[in-house]
Amino acid sequence: MKEFAPDYILKLKNIADIGDTEQAREELKNLHPADIAELFHELEINEAEFFDHLLDEDIAADVLMEMDEDDRKKLLANMPKEDIAKQFLEHLDTDDAVDLIQELDEEVRDEVISHIDNVEQAGDIIDLLKYDDDTAGGMMGTEMIVVNENWSMPECVKEMRNQAEDMDEIYNVYVVDNDNRLKGVFPLKKMITHPSVSKIKHVMQPEPISVKTDTPIDDVALDFEKYDLVAMPVVDSIGRLVGRITVDDIMDSVREQSERDYQLASGLSGDVETDDSTFTQTKARLPWLLIGMVGGLANSVILGNFEAGFATNPAMALFIPLIGGTGGNVGIQSSAIVVQGLANGTLDIKHSSKQLGKEIVVALINALVISALVFVYNCFRLDPWNITTAAVSLSLFAVVIFASVFGTLVPLTLEKLNIDPALATGPFITITNDIIGMLIYMTISWSLLIAFGGTSM
Repeated sequence: MKEFAPDYILKLKNIADIGDTEQAREELKNLHPADIAELFHELEINEAEFFDHLLDEDIAADVLMEMDEDDRKKLLANMPKEDIAKQFLEHLDTDDAVDLIQELDEEVRDEVISHIDNVEQAGDIIDLLKYDDDTAGGMMGTEMIVVNENWSMPECVKEMRNQAEDMDEIYNVYVVDNDNRLKGVFPLKKMITHPSVSKIKHVMQPEPISVKTDTPIDDVALDFEKYDLVAMPVVDSIGRLVGRITVDDIMDSVREQSERDYQLASGLSGDVETDDSTFTQTKARLPWLLIGMVGGLANSVILGNFEAGFATNPAMALFIPLIGGTGGNVGIQSSAIVVQGLANGTLDIKHSSKQLGKEIVVALINALVISALVFVYNCFRLDPWNITTAAVSLSLFAVVIFASVFGTLVPLTLEKLNIDPALATGPFITITNDIIGMLIYMTISWSLLIAFGGTSM
């Protein structure tokens, strides 16, 4: 990403203010669309509109898709529906065009599509809008080179040239039969090494890796990573070729998912950016803060019920942060490992019992080490026979075991319920472990006080 000095931004603002179109074109002509989008973010909307109108239509369309979603909405807000269709949609690949359409208000989508002159493109967009956003069908584009398995090499080359005229990038050449069912991929190298082959099916690579239209995007991303793909064909339920997904689409999807998971794990209930309004940020952040407040109040109630124990043995209060902090950390570790395994495909939900067993073993080792170290520390600080010495170590052992098991089970359960398991790495685990940890600590401490009384056993 290019970095633009404040002086340069000021220069562009002055160019827009005086309306110097020649100088404006000169400043933009050698910039990548992504850099132009970054510049537009620094400009006022009227200044961005001035520069946008001077761009070549294909470049303007690319710039629009590189822009931040909020900036894009501002740029399109006052634009006539016909201009949106003719200046942008007609110059975008179908997958990008669908993404743009979905960002528009529902009441204006049909009007925008009606202004697209290319009937075939408009039909493709309408067809793609029927698929769910988080499936291969919702992400695929229809721009691709397709040849028939029964064509000769000269026929194939001629058709490839015709189809390639309207395409910006060529990743693969797909081979289909007479019923449009995907049969293979035709390597371009074969045109050179087998120029006189009788039929394409004799030199194609059969049974290419493909996905169906209803395949979840997360599974598609795993296939791209596993097989090092740059593009993947998409087929319908009976194997007919309907589109293709490219690696740049997958990268965008993975980045967006990572941002959502990170924000969810951080206690944000919605997608939020630094430049969002105060209301938007508050709405995204306040719910988990309120839940955390309720958790804190629950802890205060629990601790309030053990006032007599604190009066009898004040040292108990010193270890409340240790119990709560340890439980929260252990729970986050366990849930993070499970969530990561579910995300990258290394953990199958069918093998959840195996993961749980492994986590219990790890938890036992961690619990023994932590509780033993704290016991040794308290032997020197307090007294080997002090109730608090035993209570803290026993509580830590129990809390670590519980937090590990709970942190493992929660994301697995959420996955089975088709709820984003990243929720389990956020405040939910921390708050729950904190409350349960306090209950465990207070119960064990109170039981020991009742059993042995006083400050010593």
